[in-house]
Amino acid sequence: MGFRKKNKSPAVLSHEFVIQNHADMVSCVAMVILLGLMFEVTAKFAVMFITVQYNVTQGLDERAEPVNLYQYGLKDMATVFFYLLIAVILHALIQEYVLDKMNRRLHLSKTKHSKFNESGQLAAFYLISFIWGCSILTAEEFATNPTFLWAGYPHTHMVFQVKFFYICQMAYWLHALPELYFQKVRKEDIPRQLYYICLYVFHITGAYVLNLHRLGLLLLVPHSLVELLFHASRLFYFSDENKQKGFTLWAMLFVIARLVTLTLSVLTFGFGLPRAENQGFSLAEGNFNVLTVRMTCLAAICLTQAWMMWKFINFQLKKWREHSQSQASKVKAISPKSKPHKKDPARGGSANGVGLKSDDKTSPRARKAL
Repeated sequence: MGFRKKNKSPAVLSHEFVIQNHADMVSCVAMVILLGLMFEVTAKFAVMFITVQYNVTQGLDERAEPVNLYQYGLKDMATVFFYLLIAVILHALIQEYVLDKMNRRLHLSKTKHSKFNESGQLAAFYLISFIWGCSILTAEEFATNPTFLWAGYPHTHMVFQVKFFYICQMAYWLHALPELYFQKVRKEDIPRQLYYICLYVFHITGAYVLNLHRLGLLLLVPHSLVELLFHASRLFYFSDENKQKGFTLWAMLFVIARLVTLTLSVLTFGFGLPRAENQGFSLAEGNFNVLTVRMTCLAAICLTQAWMMWKFINFQLKKWREHSQSQASKVKAISPKSKPHKKDPARGGSANGVGLKSDDKTSPRARKAL
């Protein structure tokens, strides 16, 4: 009985070593930050990474309990960094204990394997974002009072759930950048993923910094639902190619989500904010309600929606061409074809009767032979 061959471990700090052990390395960094809470000297620095900063406690009424509100500042970068580490760890856990096991059962190709992993990770994230965002919206006045989007601007104060939601959103999309290296994403897929990662970071950070978190939250919820449906449909498609009904529903909701996004953006930047009481530009007060900022934000949203619609139309045209080509090939396969006549081996002649004439005893040659 031979000994089982052992795979050689990669060299320490080599590219392969970092890729294979990146989750463990990131976990060690997170543990060091958490251990900082145990010592008085380092506790004040560790708290800056772990807890949400810039707490502003306000008492709306003497008898009522004080409401914990938060602002944003430079220390939020440390908090985003810590939850970026948490996102890397959760990404590795989902990949190893869920997606890799499913990939072994499905036996996908390399291209489908990469897309399956991408959709699996994003489906889990969009599901959490949609549920979390809906829970925040139900507690606020967004649904009953649309003017809540711009009334009282600048919205410098946020409740804990809203601020932590934005912290986690920025941390997740920033963690997606090193994941391109850790997951060995193919070179042809890197530009496509970089485009939407940078767009997410740009828009979410912009809404957070410009105190437009109410509008940003309201736009992220339907967008998360649409993207969740797309990636869930793609997961079902990879498991069974006949399951394509989810893409039809996704196409309908995608167009509706784009219209809702444009409508709310035009309503906020073109109607609501120009009529708000606080007009002007002030970094100290967090007020960015000037024409230049409003038009820049509206143009950025409109251009992004136009780019997404352009990609959507190209995707649908590509699918339509593939479907028409497959239908044409099926019609050609079903249509009858003229088949050449074959020789009958039992009679030694062809099926059209030519071979039978040579054996016909009534022919002149046969009579002479007789």
